[in-house]
Amino acid sequence: MFRYLTKRHWLYIFLAAILLLIGYFILPISLPLILAFLTALCLNPIIRWLQFRFKLNRKVSVIIVFLIFVLIAGVLGTYVVASVVTHIVNFVENAPTYINQIMDKFGEWQTQIENLMKDLPAEFIKEIRDGIANNINDFSDTIKSQLQVEKIAGMVAAIPEYLVSLLVYLISLFLFMIELPMLKATSYQYLTEATAEKVRFMNARLSYVVLGFLKAQFLVSIIIFIVTLIGLLLIAPQYAIIMSLIIWAIDFIPIIGSIAILAPWSLYMFITGDVVMGTKLAILAIILLAIRRTVEPKVMGQHIGLSPLATLIAMYIGLQLLGFLGFIIGPLVVIGFNSAKEAGIIKWNFKL
Repeated sequence: MFRYLTKRHWLYIFLAAILLLIGYFILPISLPLILAFLTALCLNPIIRWLQFRFKLNRKVSVIIVFLIFVLIAGVLGTYVVASVVTHIVNFVENAPTYINQIMDKFGEWQTQIENLMKDLPAEFIKEIRDGIANNINDFSDTIKSQLQVEKIAGMVAAIPEYLVSLLVYLISLFLFMIELPMLKATSYQYLTEATAEKVRFMNARLSYVVLGFLKAQFLVSIIIFIVTLIGLLLIAPQYAIIMSLIIWAIDFIPIIGSIAILAPWSLYMFITGDVVMGTKLAILAIILLAIRRTVEPKVMGQHIGLSPLATLIAMYIGLQLLGFLGFIIGPLVVIGFNSAKEAGIIKWNFKL
């Protein structure tokens, strides 16, 4: 079998093996660099617009766009981090009260169940009582173990590592923004004219699709944010802004989305006896889910031509292989594959 493989085939196999090794070992620890490169690609059209609109050289345009980006991200990040930390501290301080409320409610339910089963055999009642007690104790122990001071201190201790990653991200972003044209020109030096033409077509198509993907996600997320903010202003005004931002960010995750925040919140309200607020939160969660499932397919189809099912599968596989980074890499791989097929770089024409 191997004697039918040419040098070109061996080269493709070698490159594929290198890419697999890079994907497995390098990508998980290169998140700041990858995010910086993707951000630079997204900001590059703005840089080019400044260059042509105001006749500026690239370095000046890069400095202007970079400073504006850092300013906006810094203001938003400071507000979000400060709000999240404040709410986490308040939650940790009030956690014993919340746990006691839940335990009291479970105790009431246990009493009601025992009253309903008082005519049943004593051994059966004892088994039910012990099972409920064990589940309540396990639940309480789990909550308390997650709120230990050591774990919170560990999260605080990881802050310097996050700061280093942030610094690497910002420096890499600035350098990528400056050197993108040079990187592009250097890559074309290793291609034949025919291959370079195909790559140019693929890049043009890929840029159009990626920008369409980002635009579609942004449009859907804006709708989700506005509906969430309006709903929470009516349900829980004191948490409306910060929770809307958190739900807006979480909603990018397929399958889970806003349900990951609103469902536990609604369940807690039901358990503690606030049925009205629990019902309102549940209704808001259903509305957000309906909006995403209704609006997203149409918006995605219009902007990128990629089916929601393909997008969902790519995100899920990317999540399993690369973690959170896979949410970005997965759809990009599918989009890149389709673009390479359209450019003729990949020939995928067979019948069974």
